[in-house]
Amino acid sequence: MVSLDFLSEKDNQQAGQEVTLLKQLAHPNIVAYYDHYLAEDPIRELVILMEYCEGGELRGKIKDAAKTNPPSWLPETQIMRYFCQTLSALTYVHKMHILHRDLKSSNIFLKNGDKDVCIGDFGISRVLEGTVDAAATVVGTPYYMSPEVCRSEPYSYKSDIWSLGCVLYECCMLKHAFESENLLGLVYKIVSDRYDPIPSQYTQDLESLIARTLDKSAHTRPKGDEIMTISYVKKHMQLLDSDGSGFSGNNTVFL
Repeated sequence: MVSLDFLSEKDNQQAGQEVTLLKQLAHPNIVAYYDHYLAEDPIRELVILMEYCEGGELRGKIKDAAKTNPPSWLPETQIMRYFCQTLSALTYVHKMHILHRDLKSSNIFLKNGDKDVCIGDFGISRVLEGTVDAAATVVGTPYYMSPEVCRSEPYSYKSDIWSLGCVLYECCMLKHAFESENLLGLVYKIVSDRYDPIPSQYTQDLESLIARTLDKSAHTRPKGDEIMTISYVKKHMQLLDSDGSGFSGNNTVFL
C-alpha cells in the first residue's frame, strides 16, 4: 500500500512506474503481480496485490545465521540455488531492457519453506529503450553499488550483476562484501579495495564465481547469459531442472 497524498509528484510517477513494470513481468523468480487499485478513503492509496512470500527477506535469513555462535553457514547448494534463481530472473528482465538498480538481499524474498527466492521491489527500475543505452542516475543501496556507479559513470546491466555478486558474497560470509562507517569510505572500498576471502568450506568454483561477478571493471564483468555458460553454474541450473520445481535458470519460455 502506497500513500499517494504524502508523496511528491516524482514519487507518484515512480509508484505508477512500478505497477507498469510489474504488469509486464512473468517469471517464477519474480514476485508475481496480480492487480492494483486506488483507494480514496481516508487518504489516497495505491494498493498493489502481489504474490505472498512467506519466508520474508533473504537479508533476515542471513542476519539470523550470523547471530549464532559459531555462525550457521549456509550450505553451498542452497546458496547456489538462490543465486541461479536470482540470475534467471535478472537475465529475464535484462532481455526486456529493464535494469533493477536496487538488487540487494532485502529485495529478494523467500518462499516454499525458504527453498526458493523471488526478486521484488522494482520501484527504481529503469527501462532502457535500446540495448546500448546506459543509465546515469546514481541510485541503489550503497553496500551494493557497483564501482561504475560510485564513479558516477554511465552504467548498464552489468551493474545489476555486481549487485548479484554482492548478494552471493553476503550469503557466503553473512556480511557485506564492502563495509565502512561512512559513505566516502565505502565508495573507496568498492572502487579500490579487496573483499575478505570466503570460508574454506566453500569450493574454489564458488570463490571464482564471486570474483567474476565482483570484477571491478564493467568491461570484463560478465553479463547474465555469459554467467549461465560457466560449467559450475550450469551444473546448479541443471539441479533446478531435475527437481521438478519449475524454478529453473534455463526457462527459455520466459525470455
